[in-house]
Amino acid sequence: MNPNEIGFALLYLGLFLLIGKWVRVRVKWLQNLFLPSSVIGGFIALILGPQVLGRVLEPYLGEQSFWATGMITPEIMDVWGELPGLMINVVFASLFLGTVLPGLSKIWRVGGPQLAFGWTLGWGQYVVGILLTLLVLTPFFGMPPMVGALIEVSFEGGHGTAAGLQGTFEEMGFPEAYDLAIGLATVGILSGVIIGIIIINWAVRRNKTAVIKDVEGFSALKKAGIVEFENREPAAKMTVRPESIEPLSLHFAVIGVAIIVGYVLLQTLVWVEATVFGSDFMTYVPLFPLAMIGGILVQLFFNKIDNTDVLDRQMVSRIQGFSLDVLILAAIGTVSLDVIGSHFIPFLLLAIAGIAWNVIAFFVLAPRIIPTYWLERGIGDFGQSMGITATGLLLMRVADPKAETPAFEGFGYKQLVFEPFLGGGLVTALSIPLIFQFGPWPFLILASIMCLTGLLAGLFYFGKKKS
Repeated sequence: MNPNEIGFALLYLGLFLLIGKWVRVRVKWLQNLFLPSSVIGGFIALILGPQVLGRVLEPYLGEQSFWATGMITPEIMDVWGELPGLMINVVFASLFLGTVLPGLSKIWRVGGPQLAFGWTLGWGQYVVGILLTLLVLTPFFGMPPMVGALIEVSFEGGHGTAAGLQGTFEEMGFPEAYDLAIGLATVGILSGVIIGIIIINWAVRRNKTAVIKDVEGFSALKKAGIVEFENREPAAKMTVRPESIEPLSLHFAVIGVAIIVGYVLLQTLVWVEATVFGSDFMTYVPLFPLAMIGGILVQLFFNKIDNTDVLDRQMVSRIQGFSLDVLILAAIGTVSLDVIGSHFIPFLLLAIAGIAWNVIAFFVLAPRIIPTYWLERGIGDFGQSMGITATGLLLMRVADPKAETPAFEGFGYKQLVFEPFLGGGLVTALSIPLIFQFGPWPFLILASIMCLTGLLAGLFYFGKKKS
């Protein structure tokens, strides 16, 4: 691919993001589902691309026709196919930049119940997935054992984590896992939003909510994903003068440095392992969890040398959000329907098992682990366990629109401990290589112990507290 093809592919990406937003504004039932425009745009790109429209038109127009690949050329698909694996590094490098890291005691006190619940959910996805693989998917469908990790990778980690592990899947000899993971991530985010809204409606009718008494109070603009005129605020702060450096450029550069630090860390670990142990396990580890650690190190450095607070969290979040939109649209738009179709039964079983575990755990465990405001606080962890952090935040915003409960504060503190390990953290990144290298049983034992730890801490420590 040449620079012109790359540039045109990016322009096409912007076009489909805009189409996705336009459809979200116009189609009421999509508004009621609160679906992100990137997801809508990704589905439209998939339909108009070579796998749907192209296959319909090719028999009539011939392989040489422009329309044989739909409205998206192979060159665009090649560029889009590489974007998710690149943008996930930006997303994870941005996680802790511009944040103030609170003390461990406050994290434990405020975020502890949600951490225990989320920890149980995340590790439980490994337990359910690996057991399903050992008992059904491997003996009856010939799937490799590492498929057992796909529920957590896809549901908890989302499209970004699945995309970041694409190279790992290829090195493990099962590249089809990438398409299965992207498909599962799409199922997760769709079912997470739909089931989450249904749960909130149920909770309102059953008087389980402490804040809202109906879910019809959302304005038409809010449902369309547009901020009301009276509530519009600056998207970020101008922490530096543009004549010295554009604030966006500064923050982009800092994120780039965080990724470079992560890359140096990864290469150092690869070199140390090869030199000392003579093994190559770390070569299977993707860059994005190390980019997250790079972001933490860069933030600690700025805490020491910067007394003017030039890093603005809102600006970092805008870059992170843009990267996630690009990632999701490109990932959905390029997912292989052939792969999902050829492994449809295993794909369906993984999706059903993941959804069932999350729903059952929410209703059975959340009220017993989270002592106060269990619906408002637990729905965020449920949303994240189904379809990334943004889904959790969305559902909490629906259940607690004015942040009157500890849900948002506890969720934020929980993330500081949770994200470095699960939901795309080190454990998520290492799970596939570990299962590949050592087999599923050691990791199943580890996951069971970790799940039980979170469960016991939640039930017998946090669940017994009054606040």
